[in-house]
Order: sequence, then C-alpha cells, then structure tokens
Amino acid sequence: MNIGSSTHEYIKAELNRDELAPSPFKQFEIWYKQACDSADIVHPNAMSLATVSSQGTPTLRTVLLKMFDEDGFIFFTNYESRKSRHIQDNPNVSILFLWKTLERQVTITGTASKISTAESLKYFSTRPRGSQLGAWISDQSSVISSRKILEQKLQEIKNRFSSGKISLPSFWGGYRVVPKTIEFWQGRPSRLNDRFEYSLNDDLSWTIERLAP
Repeated sequence: MNIGSSTHEYIKAELNRDELAPSPFKQFEIWYKQACDSADIVHPNAMSLATVSSQGTPTLRTVLLKMFDEDGFIFFTNYESRKSRHIQDNPNVSILFLWKTLERQVTITGTASKISTAESLKYFSTRPRGSQLGAWISDQSSVISSRKILEQKLQEIKNRFSSGKISLPSFWGGYRVVPKTIEFWQGRPSRLNDRFEYSLNDDLSWTIERLAP
C-alpha cells in the first residue's frame, strides 16, 4: 500500500523564541492546558513511553501522565511489568506527547526512578474502585491462556476486599521521569516546523536552542 502521496499542511500556529517560558515545565504547562481545552483531544495526558531492555531492544507503549511539576513527570504501573524491568536495567527513557489537532508534539528524554510508597498510596487512594481492583489482578506483560483467568482473579479480589478499603499492592506504584531535554515541536507549512529544545545544564539552569526541522 503506497501512502506516500498522503500530505497535510501544518497551518494552525507558530512558535517563536521570545514566546517561550524560561522554564520548560512552565512551557509544558501552557501547552498542556491548551491541549486540555481542545475539544478534539480526548486524552491530553496520553504519552508514548520508550524504554530499552538490557539487550538493547527498544519497546514503546502508551501510558497516562498523572502528575507533573519541576521535579518531573509521573506515571503509574505494575513494578513487575516489562517497562519496569527495562527501567531497572536501564533508567534512560523517552516520552512523547502528540497533540495532533494542535499540530504539536513534546518530546522528553531523561531518567526514570520509583517514587515513594507514600506518594503512590496517595494517588492509589484517589483511583476508582475498579481501577484499584485491576491493579491487583494483572501480572502485566505476562502470557495468559484466556481472559477467563482475569475474570476469575477479579472475582477473588472482589471477595477479598468486599468490605473496607483496597490496599496498595506492593508491586504497583509510580515512576518519575526527570528530564534532561524537553523539545517543543510546532508544525509549520512546507514542513519547516518550529522546534525548540531545552537542555539541562550542570548548574540546573536550562539552555534553549532552535533545532532545524
């Protein structure tokens, strides 16, 4: 199937150096709020997370951003999952936000590490009960013979926590990605896209550079 003739001109906005916030976290907040305000973007916090195994094999999947501040970007997962095993062996990761209708991307490179149990518990307690139950039953990334196994495990966990609060699984929690670079990409006509990259310096200040399209 030849799809090379499929083209689209990016015409919705531009990005100039004098418009950028000094902090990449502030700039991300500005763009994130605009993505949230866009009726066409259903999950503005959806991000692609790339990890690399100890053998050098890259893997990509979509996860949900749950918190961010100047300390980094936080997502939650099973600590026994494939992504967690990769991070344990190689903490270098990359995450990508694609806000297609705004013709924007944000790419972040950095290192991932576990957050505290207290932080994970604080977030876990805010999740819907069904999501809390789901965290208990999924041995994420492992091979299973049928969906029926999941349904049986779900019923067992429902019985176990039939009364009272659902406790935080010891194998579930959050990771914080501490960025080294954050790139803001704005589509422009003729593929002459605006790209600005923030790079972290040794003194924890940020250098901003325009990148060629």
